[in-house]
Amino acid sequence: MSWITNFLTSSIGRKLIMSLTGLFLIQFLLVHLIGNLQLLVDDGGEKFNLYAQFMTTNPIIKATSILLYSGIVLHIIQGLLIWKQNSGSRNTRYAVSKNPNVDFASKNMGWLGTIILVFLILHLWQFWFKMKFGTMDMIPYEGVEVKNLYALVAATFKNPFYVIAYVIGMIVVGLHLKHGFQSSFQTLGLNHKKYTPLIKGLGSIYSILVPLGFAIIPIYFYFFR
Repeated sequence: MSWITNFLTSSIGRKLIMSLTGLFLIQFLLVHLIGNLQLLVDDGGEKFNLYAQFMTTNPIIKATSILLYSGIVLHIIQGLLIWKQNSGSRNTRYAVSKNPNVDFASKNMGWLGTIILVFLILHLWQFWFKMKFGTMDMIPYEGVEVKNLYALVAATFKNPFYVIAYVIGMIVVGLHLKHGFQSSFQTLGLNHKKYTPLIKGLGSIYSILVPLGFAIIPIYFYFFR
């Protein structure tokens, strides 16, 4: 089994883990956005609160969340290790800085990832932690009482600090996704002159539309709710 450990801790192994966990998180972001867009429904938060209740009580979803948290932690750890390894390599720094074809995101993935980590901590503290462990009003829907997470979201996004922080966070996420989407497929060996342009195109569209969808929510609450 030592060869598995050696492989997973090697440069190639770390990049493989980064790619697999990255693609998993890319799928999660889309699902998360679809659920969060229910915040835009003008029903006083009923659909969103019922969605949040389902996501926090369904046993299958709760089990899947363990895989999600593990994927996030693995992605962060491997990203930091790769960043440290690249930062310590003079040849890597020279190649990146002198190559005109390397875009901003690929040169700064470490810093972008660090900003996203700070944003993620803020996001979890403001919503997940308060929903799990904080005191929250209950609201009845068809005889079932659920936590009124909608009210917390509405109150949070009346604060310009959070609105600006979330919009900036989504811009950074978009930059991170633009490079990470294509890079993940390339690391897995899914590189072909016929399909690579399609992957790049899908990655560009995804890295714009998904962060934009998330960014619309705080802007909508701040200006229109």
